Amino acid sequence: MASGRDQEVIDQVREVLPGVLDDLRSMVRIPSVSSQAAHAGDITAMADQLVGYLKMLGWDDVRIIEAGGKPAVLAHYPAPEGKPTVCLYSHYDVQPTGDLDAWTSDPFVAVERDGRLYGRGTADDKGGLGVHLAALRAFKGKPPVGVTVLFEGEEEIGSPSLDALLDKYTDELEADAYLICDCGNWEVGTPAFTTSLRGVVDCVVQVSTLDHAIHSGEYGGVAPDALTALCRLMATLHDERGNVAVEGLVSGHAPEQLEYPDARMRAETGVLDGVEFIGDDSFVDRMWNKPSISVIGLDTTPIAVSSNVLIPSASARVSLRVAPGDTAENAREKLFAHLRSHAPWGARVTLSNAEAGEPASLPFEGPIAEEARAAFATAWGTEPVLNGTGGSIGMIASFQRAFPQATILGTAVSDPHSRMHGIDESLHLGDWRKAAASEALLLDRLAR
Repeated sequence: MASGRDQEVIDQVREVLPGVLDDLRSMVRIPSVSSQAAHAGDITAMADQLVGYLKMLGWDDVRIIEAGGKPAVLAHYPAPEGKPTVCLYSHYDVQPTGDLDAWTSDPFVAVERDGRLYGRGTADDKGGLGVHLAALRAFKGKPPVGVTVLFEGEEEIGSPSLDALLDKYTDELEADAYLICDCGNWEVGTPAFTTSLRGVVDCVVQVSTLDHAIHSGEYGGVAPDALTALCRLMATLHDERGNVAVEGLVSGHAPEQLEYPDARMRAETGVLDGVEFIGDDSFVDRMWNKPSISVIGLDTTPIAVSSNVLIPSASARVSLRVAPGDTAENAREKLFAHLRSHAPWGARVTLSNAEAGEPASLPFEGPIAEEARAAFATAWGTEPVLNGTGGSIGMIASFQRAFPQATILGTAVSDPHSRMHGIDESLHLGDWRKAAASEALLLDRLAR
């Protein structure tokens, strides 16, 4: 049960949430897709809208900053004497929609169904923006601690200019704690603090075997086609059990295993009946502590326009998730060496568009972390779980490098059913409200 002061803060959050939800719906309407040049204007519009929200708090120090990349929003509320400063981070850019026809409703119109809010960015990460805004509005724009706000516009493309931004604005961004509201909760109704994240290495692999397409009947069986060669090369990335077969990558094991039942995994993933899970070791280790490789895109002749020719060149986009304890540089080096050395039939391999993000380990320790645990337990009515995530949030490692003495907390609004990056992304509104109350409680507790 919440104490008198805690309950007062929770009630203050509850009062502002309807207005924040309206603003969240408004944010979802802006298709701020950072990876597509056609949406550059939407990125600017989203940043401007966030500036407006923060100025409505009565804050004077709110502005757009850049460091060679997309705009970020920076704002400050000075710390009362003797109080700590907390930096609130979320990102306002979103992933592309994918197949629009596959969505149940328009991805850029927030629609509520069965207690969830559907739309691109609801969970990743405009819902996180809403949490920060709700916590600040609960205190009528005058939080009991110092607050720095950093809302970024390029996390979905790997935060390429964030390191430069942190270097350029180090003094303005320095804080005692960083609340990164971009991770995942354990399940609906149970909050989590993320303590480890995998990194990522993406690349495009082009395989070429011919200098032009040739008749598949006349030359088939003699000349290799590039698509078959590419498929054989992709197949070498895993062994028969589905374990990653690239030598030299680091794997780890969780010191404390959380139970992840088979039935839960099947429900969350939607794996079809009869389809087996891949890899060995526990689900937790496979998702959080070991590398994984996926082929996430393919460029070749579409079936609709295909003809009986041997294809001269084909490409695949490969995504390697890097385990904590490894580095993106090592993983890229080992992946590239594997791809070059396993090309079948002497096929030519060209590697390009390599993007990388570092893995991270987030120690959950110290007085700020303990206040966070207590605040979240009060707001949610249950103890938070400490878990890892298989996803990659490279900017967390950037914050760790820039501010090694600070406490960094990975918090969340999403749950395993949010379908972030996928079709019908959604936000559980009950959990979202609890997340907002948790953050406001933490700010209040840190001031006591």
